Amino acid sequence: QVQLVESGGGLVQAGGSLRLSCRASLSIFSFNAMGWYRQAPGKQRELVARISSGGSTNYPDSVKGRFTLSRDKSKNTVYLQMNSLKPEDTAVYYCNAERGGYDYWGQGTQVTVSS
Repeated sequence: QVQLVESGGGLVQAGGSLRLSCRASLSIFSFNAMGWYRQAPGKQRELVARISSGGSTNYPDSVKGRFTLSRDKSKNTVYLQMNSLKPEDTAVYYCNAERGGYDYWGQGTQVTVSS
């Protein structure tokens, strides 16, 4: 059974940094892709960062240059380094993994950026 466990959320001031972690119950290379999404109150869930099994990454313009996704095969973990955080980055962040036509999700971790 696929499980994704997130950690690292919290409260930070604008301009600060946080690093989110997502540990998978399987090898991260067993997934077609992994990534992070976020959902703010009253808004749809949106992609924040994504990495394919081959290592290609993509980011929306809203976080490009500020967020970096990385992975550690030995720990079955992907990370999201978030720098220069803005109040509009406040949301629940979800880890996502794609495998066999299915999407798997973590439980979510709250990120709050104060102005």
